[in-house]
Amino acid sequence: MRTKVAIIGGGPSGLLLSLLLHQAGIDNVVLERKTREVVLGRVRAGVLEEGVVALIGAAGASDLLRKHALRHDGTVIYDGTSAFRIDFAGISGQSVFVYGQQDLTRDLYDRHAEIGGQIIFNAENLAIHDAKSDSPFVTWTSEAQGAMQLRADFVAGCDGFHGVSRRTIPDTVRHEYEKVLPAAWLGVLSQTSPVHHELIYAASARGFALCSMRHHNLSRYYIQCVATDLAEDWSDEAFWSELKRRIPGEFAAKLVTGPSIEKSVVPLRAFVCEPMQWGRLFLCGDAAHIVPPTGAKGLNAAAADVADLSMALCQFYASGEQSGLEGYSATALARAWKIVRFSLWFTGLLHRFPGQSPFDLNLQRADLAQLRDHAAMQKIMSDSYVGFVR
Repeated sequence: MRTKVAIIGGGPSGLLLSLLLHQAGIDNVVLERKTREVVLGRVRAGVLEEGVVALIGAAGASDLLRKHALRHDGTVIYDGTSAFRIDFAGISGQSVFVYGQQDLTRDLYDRHAEIGGQIIFNAENLAIHDAKSDSPFVTWTSEAQGAMQLRADFVAGCDGFHGVSRRTIPDTVRHEYEKVLPAAWLGVLSQTSPVHHELIYAASARGFALCSMRHHNLSRYYIQCVATDLAEDWSDEAFWSELKRRIPGEFAAKLVTGPSIEKSVVPLRAFVCEPMQWGRLFLCGDAAHIVPPTGAKGLNAAAADVADLSMALCQFYASGEQSGLEGYSATALARAWKIVRFSLWFTGLLHRFPGQSPFDLNLQRADLAQLRDHAAMQKIMSDSYVGFVR
């Protein structure tokens, strides 16, 4: 098989890149290790920046998103004593949109089918070869067809942290940086109305909590838990009881509870791989960087990579200009480290970690008070939250 761009990974970043390239007339093939059903079954966050929504629109896949997404012009932050609001629209002139990542992925798949794009599922034993040459190729095995090979001009690694793309870069070249935080999030999805029309971030003395939603009758709630906790360690009753203790009383009093339809534990960590390109192999999203979910930057950061890479590839195929491709890693990494900094700062602002001294806790309270009382701090926080994709 032969194509211009081989895309490893059939999640949202790989699909979005594929659609943007198709829009420019650039042939590509998506290779996904799992089935479509498995990919769609992955429960992920769903806060999208305006720039990302525009990018999805450019890919021709935003019709349902624009119809059903919930626009949020701000967010509520609870410092353990009182709640205050950060006005994104008023401060930064932009908003964010809540739209489940599973719904977005389904939209991208449907659009891909409409344009006749090629996705190969169940591609086992994926391997990338000759990435430093002018003719890289990908091999895999298929239960139906046996050993397969795809030659391409370029390979885009959109296959996440556990994929093969990052590990294709030799150890002598690849540098990995990681920070693991001593906590996790226990998340519950329930068919209940959200407790508030905007997200609530709570910095309680008992630990962090987040009140979020997917739509008007589907809520997503999180509480900070011990990193070694398992979802089955928590009953629904215990979860709701603890959540009520951590959020402002006015919201706890009107919280609608119900059976969980999904429950999971999310670890808190940050990870960056340098470089994000090696020869004709380019990394996007979780293949290169991971952030704590507090700032809702994971999917948005991946989309920013996709925006840069798609633009560079379009430039190359239109004119032969390679400056965008050659500068991709430096540009993407500069942004990735800013996103990591913001995500870790926001996480540290709102969580209680083992071993924090009274000194640490007083500094944390002072930081929250500064965010509450100073317009300059709200500007920095708001600009970072609403987007690094313009």
